Amino acid sequence: MTDVRVPIAGMTCAACERRVAEALTELPDVRSAHVSSTRGIAVLTVTAPPSRDDLDAALRGTGYTLGHTPWITRDRRTWLVAAAAGAIVAGLVGIALVTGFTELGARMTQPGAGGLLVVALVGLAAGVSTCMALVGGVVLAVAATYQVPEAASALQRMRPHLAFQVGRIVGFGLLGAALGWIGSALVMPPVLQGVLMLVVAAVMALLGLRLTGVSPRLAAWSPSLPASWGTRADRMAREADAPAAAAYSDVRAALAGAATFFLPCGFTQAVQLYALSTGSPVSAGLTMAVFAVGTSPGLLALASLPNLARGGGGTRASTLMAVVGVVLIGFAAINAYGGLNVLGLGAGARGGPQTSTSSHPLSDNVQLGEGVQTVTMVAGGDGYSPATTYVAAGVPIRWQITSTAPMYCTAFLRAPDLGVSVQLKAGSNTVDVPALALGTWPFTCVMGMYN
Repeated sequence: MTDVRVPIAGMTCAACERRVAEALTELPDVRSAHVSSTRGIAVLTVTAPPSRDDLDAALRGTGYTLGHTPWITRDRRTWLVAAAAGAIVAGLVGIALVTGFTELGARMTQPGAGGLLVVALVGLAAGVSTCMALVGGVVLAVAATYQVPEAASALQRMRPHLAFQVGRIVGFGLLGAALGWIGSALVMPPVLQGVLMLVVAAVMALLGLRLTGVSPRLAAWSPSLPASWGTRADRMAREADAPAAAAYSDVRAALAGAATFFLPCGFTQAVQLYALSTGSPVSAGLTMAVFAVGTSPGLLALASLPNLARGGGGTRASTLMAVVGVVLIGFAAINAYGGLNVLGLGAGARGGPQTSTSSHPLSDNVQLGEGVQTVTMVAGGDGYSPATTYVAAGVPIRWQITSTAPMYCTAFLRAPDLGVSVQLKAGSNTVDVPALALGTWPFTCVMGMYN
């Protein structure tokens, strides 16, 4: 018995590792295979070293090949598609800026709000790629247990798939809400919040790189559950759907769909981490349910187009995934910027008062009292209102802030020069600020998007 290291190109996830291991252990002289997608190798325990031809034959049909996975792709078409995707995203951002849709975009993409638009796009991309490869077998197993009635309508033929999708969406929503509840129970100090935001940014960037295809090696660095968990979950999902001596059941099909929440799809696990970071059962549940809805078109297409499970979809599919990848990388940068701000390391974390000698009447939202001035402000999904307030220098401030969007960026308010770093709860919040010198004193949301 001896160990042989074999380089394998193209692996990106735990499902890839499982597939390669199963293929290689079918060789007669291979007793076991330990596969690592991040290192791009398979360590085989063998009684006799297999030949290259045998290894090629074993991997044929798996989608992976012998060889080293490059850090940067040399495929010109991949770079052209990524560049085209970047141009499309830049064009859409330009249109949003011109038409005033940026506020809507901010609402739909801020991490605290669940990022439903981005989550739906990630689900759409996952549904025609790795999630389809993982869940596809369960989907086909659902169909295999269903006896199609004679002269069945199209809707009747799709019955097991629809039951599976309903169970998947509802299950993802409920299990996502549980993740949000766990997140809400964790009272995280600002340092931990900042670190979590940086982790989320790193995960989003890795997923973006995977979708664009420009760095095949980094694409394998996405987080995943242990491969053994995926094997057990896959077996549980199949057994829930097709017990040995039972006929088809809508309930079993729905349970099989819900069980896929635990399969080791890198996209699913990244969104699960994203949902956990919201700290809200409602936001987390919506996040996971919308992700499941996003995967539905690809999984439903599998019912009539099985070739998609083998990576079909052509140029349009690859361009769509590249566009989603560019969007994810952009939002990864936004998350990283916010995380650095929370840690006091970002450019938006510090400003310093700007010297000013100009005078200005007090703002309408300022009320002077005996030895204190009261400032009222609303922190909502579209920023701070009013965003700029003129107060009296040399008079202590009672800052009364009404938060109408406690899960948005604006609820995490920072003004380091004022000694203020606070997470606003829904409703009324009071922050006491000492008397200020003449000048301009900046404050910002944690992401630096509103100030």
